[in-house]
Amino acid sequence: MQKQITGRIVVSVLLFALTIMTALPAFADSGAIPQRSQVEEKYKWDLTAFFPSDSAWEAAYTYLENNIPRLDQYKGKLATSANSLYNCLELRDSLELISDNLYVYAYLKLDEDNRASQYQELGGRAGDLSSKLNTAAAFMRPEILKINEDQLDTYLKENPGLKIYEFYLRDILRSKAHILSEREEALLAMAGPVTAAPSRIFTMLDDADMSYGMITDTAGNEIELTKERYYKILESPNREMREKAARAYNEAYLKVENTLATTLGSSVQKDNFLRQARNYKTCLNMSLDGDSIPPDVFYNLISAVDSNLAPLHKWAKLRKQMLGLDTLHTYDLYVPLVSDYTREYPYEEAESMVLKGVAPLGDQYVSDLQKGLNSRWVDVYETEGKGSGGYTWGTYSAHPVVLMNYNSSLENVFTLAHEMGHAMHSFYTNRYEPYVYSNHYLFTAEVASTCNEALLMDYLLKNTTDKREKMFLLNKYIEQIIGTFYTQVMFSEFELAIHEQVENGGALSADFMRQTYRDIYQKFWGPELVIGDIYDLGGMRIPHFYREYYVFQYATSYSAALAISQRIREKDKGALDAYLRFLQLGSSEYPVDILKQAGVDMTTPEPINRTIDLFSRLVDQMEQLLNEG
Repeated sequence: MQKQITGRIVVSVLLFALTIMTALPAFADSGAIPQRSQVEEKYKWDLTAFFPSDSAWEAAYTYLENNIPRLDQYKGKLATSANSLYNCLELRDSLELISDNLYVYAYLKLDEDNRASQYQELGGRAGDLSSKLNTAAAFMRPEILKINEDQLDTYLKENPGLKIYEFYLRDILRSKAHILSEREEALLAMAGPVTAAPSRIFTMLDDADMSYGMITDTAGNEIELTKERYYKILESPNREMREKAARAYNEAYLKVENTLATTLGSSVQKDNFLRQARNYKTCLNMSLDGDSIPPDVFYNLISAVDSNLAPLHKWAKLRKQMLGLDTLHTYDLYVPLVSDYTREYPYEEAESMVLKGVAPLGDQYVSDLQKGLNSRWVDVYETEGKGSGGYTWGTYSAHPVVLMNYNSSLENVFTLAHEMGHAMHSFYTNRYEPYVYSNHYLFTAEVASTCNEALLMDYLLKNTTDKREKMFLLNKYIEQIIGTFYTQVMFSEFELAIHEQVENGGALSADFMRQTYRDIYQKFWGPELVIGDIYDLGGMRIPHFYREYYVFQYATSYSAALAISQRIREKDKGALDAYLRFLQLGSSEYPVDILKQAGVDMTTPEPINRTIDLFSRLVDQMEQLLNEG
């Protein structure tokens, strides 16, 4: 889940958005979901760091509302005076910080109980005021773009306070080569609703208009198939149900395949139009330029994985063997292979497991994490009306907080490790970075959370003596790498193919997209997988493709995290210090450079190969345990 405030990511992107709808163990017998008042205070987050009361929120709202007009005094002056530039930037940051607190507090309170209309109102008011602030500050970027490099050098000498903003300012000037005339920029801005149309159309088609029909369950009852039921059925041990659901689900998309192809094709055409308008060589270059990510990072990822797919092919063969199948179909890829291992983990045990898992990060990290857990950073249990799933959020001036719906499963233990990784990343960044750089790039945002998970997994695998538990953990780890790494690379390769088709003057049809997706899908999973006649529609129903070259960053950040955790576990010289320094950085450097400081060079295939090697070892371990009988 991604928590955002008006274009500014306060904390972290959660890859694995969870929907956890299980009641507290204490209420399990009655089946009742507890009220918030029934939960002990120590299991509720403390939001007083944001505002001690709603009245304090109102006072801050009034202050911000009254002070937004102060930005007007700097209009037309940023390119004429170092002091005006500095004072304007400092004022904007101070106002944005208040706006962040207003927005985050309102929606955190709302997630405590979404039936609370007063916080729905506060959230709406905070959002509206944030929009007014953004509008009032909209003049700043165009005026900064009028400053040349020599002029900026002079300004930095005239006002030493601007040194904090140097990277921010030079990054804006870096984009100047792709900024058009004022009139052309205005036209592109006016075209925004049009260029956003393909994504909106797909969303309406996929979420509002799609119907998957009725299927018969194992008891002979007719049930309506939905997305959630479909994904649940794919995990069912009943293969007949899996096949029945998969065919009905894909047949629904087959009926609108030409609409899907036209909508996605229009989105790619939009990307290509903007690429040409802004004078980029490729859509990939345009997409990566915002964060100054070299295209080699993307191409190295594709090349490294394509050249070593044997471990994934071996896993497909082993999966077929463990399921006892003669033929492995696409609807057989999601069934848990170790379904007979069950155990509950009380929340206090989960905290202990996480702390032991991250012990390689050093005493200070463990102490700070434990302090966060003991200081009510986490809202632990599900209550009636509470927001579902899990996320980390916060602001620069307040400690991070974590929403969970803890249900005593091992999955939730890993969720706690994941979210506390995000929380610690923000905690350290906010301590060492100025506000303007407290944000995290998507390219780096998942590293800390995934690193925590990897360390926890390593700890559990090393300390279990139960064969079924070990197989359960290996299965979880393997499937995580498939979902977060291999699948995202597969998607990225398809995305590259359809963009290159358009960039080279070709057309995108349903047949082209289906055949391209089928070829890549088959290449990744190898000869063991049989892709049925209608099971090649996946490329046209992935929402992420409407945000060009987005998904590959899941795979790169995952690889970076695994490489870092491995170097720390192996006690590589300087590895731990480099990682702790990484946690202190936000966006004061470009993301590839930040990861280099952490000891991971994503411009080389080395981190990718580490992930593939790890996956191969895990598959070998699972095979060995299986053969032991």
